Amino acid sequence: MKKIVVLATAMLLTINLSAQTEEELKEQQAPKKAEIAKLQGEVDALQAQIDALPGWKKGAFGTIGGSISQFSDWFSQGTPNVSSGNIAFTVNGYANLKEEKFFWRNAANINLGWVKFDDKDNPDDDDSFRAGTDVFNISSLYGRNVAKNFAISGLAEYRTTILDNFNDPGYLDLGVGGTWTPIPNLVVVVHPLNYNFVFSSGDTVFESSLGAKILVDYTRKIGAINFKSNLSAFQSYESSDLSNWTWTNSFGYTLWKKIGVGFDFGLRGNRQETINFVNNQLLAAMPMATPFELGDDSVDDEIQSYWTFGLSYAF
Repeated sequence: MKKIVVLATAMLLTINLSAQTEEELKEQQAPKKAEIAKLQGEVDALQAQIDALPGWKKGAFGTIGGSISQFSDWFSQGTPNVSSGNIAFTVNGYANLKEEKFFWRNAANINLGWVKFDDKDNPDDDDSFRAGTDVFNISSLYGRNVAKNFAISGLAEYRTTILDNFNDPGYLDLGVGGTWTPIPNLVVVVHPLNYNFVFSSGDTVFESSLGAKILVDYTRKIGAINFKSNLSAFQSYESSDLSNWTWTNSFGYTLWKKIGVGFDFGLRGNRQETINFVNNQLLAAMPMATPFELGDDSVDDEIQSYWTFGLSYAF
């Protein structure tokens, strides 16, 4: 009995000492966390001063995601013998020049993905990797400062796909107007005089037009986090059916050295692309059918989207 009492007492003392030790460690940890937060604030302030200095600023980060699987005689699914996979990567790069009287900002966004679904029981199916996500966007913005946070600017932006249907369609915006930079990482471009050149082959609904260009870009690095959000919109003066917009977002969090996790997603509204896709589907099924035209309200305008999640790498 005495042994049990002694053992129980020892266990209680051990638990109590352990609890006390944990509390003591937490008390020692708290001021160190506060010190780290203070130092991080000082680092961010110094980085803001560095970003404000004249000269070139260059950088890039991206996301790589993918998976491969194979099933053999897995009868609970409709295709018991299948191999599948997907591979995708995103690269966001920039090269910005800032001087006292002018700036020149260049950016590129590339998001490519491939998918595979090979049914081993169907000899006629496509067993290769096919293009999935396909986004290519480059832009160049030049501005002459007329005030501390405002400049007269010119913008060239080109958007297309490169795996399938390169430059079909392709979009080239050329315009002039003003650029507002309220904070170092935010750029707001408003160009009331902009021409949206649209390139396509064959008999399609794509048309070029004159309109206004709005571009908002926020790019920042906070500690281990890389973040970029870009909204590019064109409002046609001729018809709303000729307008379009694209919003892309990229996040990267570094876990170890330059490797981490990344997430990218994008949204797009483009009625010309919607009607062109519907027409292609319609004519493939009924070659003699009359294709839809711009202004036809019977075709719903779909919001396009994509997302990628995977490993990230900060260049």
